[in-house]
Amino acid sequence: MSIADPAPGEVQVQVQAVGVCGSDLHAYSEGAVGSIPNVYPMVLGHEPSGIIAKVGPGVTGLNVGDRGALEPALYCYHCEFCLSGHHNVCANIRFLSNPNYPGFFRERVNLPSTNFVPIPPEMSFAAATLAEPLAIALHSLRLASIQPDEHVAVIGAGPIGLMTIAALRAAKVGRICAIEPLPHRRELAVQLGAHAALEPATALPELLRDTAGRGVDCAIDCAAGEQTTDQAVHMTRNAGRVALTGIHSTSFVALDGSAMRRKELTIYNVRRSNHETGEALELLRLHPDWFEPVLTHERPLDQIHEAFTVASQYLDGVGKMIVKP
Repeated sequence: MSIADPAPGEVQVQVQAVGVCGSDLHAYSEGAVGSIPNVYPMVLGHEPSGIIAKVGPGVTGLNVGDRGALEPALYCYHCEFCLSGHHNVCANIRFLSNPNYPGFFRERVNLPSTNFVPIPPEMSFAAATLAEPLAIALHSLRLASIQPDEHVAVIGAGPIGLMTIAALRAAKVGRICAIEPLPHRRELAVQLGAHAALEPATALPELLRDTAGRGVDCAIDCAAGEQTTDQAVHMTRNAGRVALTGIHSTSFVALDGSAMRRKELTIYNVRRSNHETGEALELLRLHPDWFEPVLTHERPLDQIHEAFTVASQYLDGVGKMIVKP
């Protein structure tokens, strides 16, 4: 497939691998991501890695053949949010995978050279796709001020929940508890560093018993289910924190407002990452064994329908599905 040559300041990348994200599955299964409806036709995929095929005019420090992870968000760099360091909520953000901005489930992509982050030669393209979700997990920990030795619950052990568990492991928290209905995901959660993996039906009483009724210091909701955010409120200690990383399917979520007020909880809403990609790649380089269990399935681009079917229906013990153009 041929596309236009890269413009000044751009590189053209031959896409090598793309992870299937939970938001891709929202778009695929529900026709929307949160309150943003699909606009057809559109190209999904925003956890990519690839190799530089062409270098545009004015690009320095990058060459044809360089391998890297690709950042899917294009920022304006001049709005009040970019200027104050909050690029992830840029007022003029263009996110490659949203309506009108094609994502990476394709063979070649032109993008700004600043969105190409080199990876070490020993890192696989599949592993490099984890940089984007791991950066989100690291951002959620930073936003929620996670401290060593704290007791943290992660609700949902899908790919973003598993990345959050690995990030908590790196942060050396005292205890990590995963809450997940699927047995194979509970097993993956323990492989990645969770000290316990509980079924949702019994999680709240077990956590309260484990903490002598106090609750966890922070609950991170990576599932964004119908009841999971309210569950996070109830399992968190007084003056604790709740971080919302997952994307809810509906705009309105039921919460126990009285419990939030009595506990004086702080609620953090996570919007992707904010300059954590480099840190994520370093963590992937240092501890590849922490992440290899997540990479369970691969499909070629011409079998993407099967890839989405397996991932969306949690078939065959799938952890992270990788699509290879």
